[in-house]
Amino acid sequence: MYAHSEHRWLFTTVGRLSLVLVLLAVIPTQARAGFPHKDGTHKEIEGLELDWRQAQLTNDIPAVERLLADDYLGISANGTLETKADELTRRRTGSLKITQLNLSDIKVRIYGDTAVVTSKAELVGKNGDRDISGRYRYTRVYSNRLGQWRIVSFEASRISGPDSDEKH
Repeated sequence: MYAHSEHRWLFTTVGRLSLVLVLLAVIPTQARAGFPHKDGTHKEIEGLELDWRQAQLTNDIPAVERLLADDYLGISANGTLETKADELTRRRTGSLKITQLNLSDIKVRIYGDTAVVTSKAELVGKNGDRDISGRYRYTRVYSNRLGQWRIVSFEASRISGPDSDEKH
């Protein structure tokens, strides 16, 4: 009988230790998920956002091509789907012209090999004959593929009304 209760004690002790080790390994990872990181990755994504802004203002086609993933899909503020080829064509033909682009309220969240950026953008520009100047909120998604961050998705919404600015 003594041997049986010794095995039971050992089994429950090992089981509890295993559970504690699993919790110690999982909880810190889950606690960090979705919160802004102030590490190199966070700063790298913020830098890519500024690179994207500069490419818009200068119509830097090689930068746009480098920043967008081949399978990129964006949704404009009017609901139009745009691929990487569509984006590059608009820039090559000069139909998209942004003369001013101010970003604020940039938030970067890292989820492993995915980064989600939300921001406010105030821009002055035209898409063909249509004036697209205004205030927008957007979400841009980056994916790290083979050590390179690329934009895989984008969606913009126009901000309308004077009191719709800073509601969270």
